[in-house]
Amino acid sequence: MKALLVAAVAAVAGFALVGHAEDKKVSPLDYKMKDIDGKDVELSKYKGKVVLFVNVASKCGLTPQYNALQALHEKYEKEGLVLIGVPANEFGAQEPGTDTEIKKFCSTEYKVTFPMLAKVAVKGDKQVPLYKTLVEATPNKEGKIEPVSWNFEKFLVGRDGTVVARFKPQTKPDAPEITKAIETELAKKVK
Repeated sequence: MKALLVAAVAAVAGFALVGHAEDKKVSPLDYKMKDIDGKDVELSKYKGKVVLFVNVASKCGLTPQYNALQALHEKYEKEGLVLIGVPANEFGAQEPGTDTEIKKFCSTEYKVTFPMLAKVAVKGDKQVPLYKTLVEATPNKEGKIEPVSWNFEKFLVGRDGTVVARFKPQTKPDAPEITKAIETELAKKVK
């Protein structure tokens, strides 16, 4: 019943849950989203890769993190890292533009070449199922589910599709704890 409700909510929200069975834990890679150009993206195409989801914004004090995100992408892409930018406007309305404007800003100002999704809600009543899954997979030390706190929060998904780490927005993409987590996951073999 819960699976049917999740699928119905996802369908109404314009997102599809792919390959979900009631006895299977939902992975962030089980969803279909829209990319920044409005094309469908089956996130399942990234199974077997290490994926870093980052909710991004163009007018935030943390926006310069795009430089380090692009550097991470360039450094680890050939080893199997996929960095995915997810524009969101929930924090201080710091991503007000259209997908076209966001894409132009990212490519012009930061030379971004990693995949970008269409702008979505990453928290609140309109939160997309992808982010609901990411957040629910990363409770705090007390076991409490915490919403995304600000722009540039980072979620690392291992090769098996499991969320393995969550990093605060202020943690720079090239911080030792992030690069160590990425390298640890990249070293794991696909089962």
